Amino acid sequence: MAQNTQFILNSREVITDAHPGTLVLDFLRQNEKMMGTKEGCREGDCGACTVIIGELAKDKVSYKPVTSCLMPTGELHGKHLVTIEGLNLPELSPVQEAIVEEGATQCGFCTPGIVVSLTAGLMEEESDISKDSVNRALSGHLCRCTGYRSLKACESHFKESIGKRTGVNALIDMGGIPNYFRDIPSRLKKIPPLTSPNGSAEHFFIAGGTDVYIQEGDILRESSVGILNLNQEMKGIDRKNGYIQIGSLTTFEEFATHPEITNIIPDIEEYMFLIASWQIRTRATLGGNIINASPIGDMTILLMALDSRLVLQNGTGSRKVPLTSFYKGYKQLDKTDSEILTEILIPSFSPDTKIHFEKISKRKCLDIASVNLALKIVEKNNFIENICMATGGVAPVPLYLEKTCKFLKEQTISKDLLSDAIALIQEEISPITDIRGSKDYKRLLIHQLVIKSFVNLFPNRLSIEEFYEKH
Repeated sequence: MAQNTQFILNSREVITDAHPGTLVLDFLRQNEKMMGTKEGCREGDCGACTVIIGELAKDKVSYKPVTSCLMPTGELHGKHLVTIEGLNLPELSPVQEAIVEEGATQCGFCTPGIVVSLTAGLMEEESDISKDSVNRALSGHLCRCTGYRSLKACESHFKESIGKRTGVNALIDMGGIPNYFRDIPSRLKKIPPLTSPNGSAEHFFIAGGTDVYIQEGDILRESSVGILNLNQEMKGIDRKNGYIQIGSLTTFEEFATHPEITNIIPDIEEYMFLIASWQIRTRATLGGNIINASPIGDMTILLMALDSRLVLQNGTGSRKVPLTSFYKGYKQLDKTDSEILTEILIPSFSPDTKIHFEKISKRKCLDIASVNLALKIVEKNNFIENICMATGGVAPVPLYLEKTCKFLKEQTISKDLLSDAIALIQEEISPITDIRGSKDYKRLLIHQLVIKSFVNLFPNRLSIEEFYEKH
């Protein structure tokens, strides 16, 4: 018999036998009759359904905003679910007051989700209140009537009312969130863990849910599902045995903010802003992006350029597979049905290594790529000792540019070398015309992205003017 899901909803404990695949959005509106969490796109794009999820780690609860339209209710076990109703105070909160003062709401449909995300940003420990932090919180929200200038202006109000101190306890102390938050850590400790997180014979496995709910959302609440995120052993990042070892259920946000990753990819925050909103990054998993096998998976392309290995587990046995050779055809993997991706291994590399990522989509940020490109290059004195390049949107699979990498290795960087490499790339790729652009447009994009990447990485050796067409 399946266990009931037990969690804290705002200030009260909930024990429910709701189907574990039921969306948190639907559970709130249909089961709990809580209408402050709005139903908008149901694809994680508009942010109207944003809630805050608190998860106990040692003696503290870490809070993050998520889109409730992509999260299964079964994953709530042992967590704290906070909705707009759970943030209300006798008077306006600092976030609500700032929105009122700036006239940053009109129809109000998107406002609850925006209040939730801005509050989640202030709940982060030791975070800075800045234009960037406000933009980050607003990144997953669409507002069709107010625009965003008035919302961004809320930053000055936060600095006046909150100052520099952020975090849950700081907000409680200054009356920014309700006092019941103080008791949440001790209350979560009392919730017993599930004895069998996944059961058996699941028809669907749900990790971040950012794709499966869009593709199969209508049937998940009636199907046998396995909630993968209940398996804590498949999360986390560590450095061991010459690798950065990453659990396959590690989220985009956990990956991008971990010191091991920020150390080797200093610009990772800038890249992540192009890839997905904060609310999606807290849900989407690296393993899900890889197994999804989308030809334009942003994190897959980046991990492929990092020469990553995959650890596939089958019962008590396991094997390692290079990500560069994992894709055998469209949605065809070097993986059996009984194997589970448990880890991603990034090999250690020298301090001389440079990493770069580029992406072009119809919207500048947070959209599916038309073409993306990632590269890792080891260079000394303008000599390429080693290089790995991967690209998406130009083949049926995430494509490792094997021939081009071999050509560039042990060569001196120059305009002519790069031009020859671009010509070789055009032979390696096979784009098609689709909703994201014509095949000719995609060929042009990869041409431009390669030039931009090398000029950015080697400004003392190459200039963009060298590549201008001359008439």
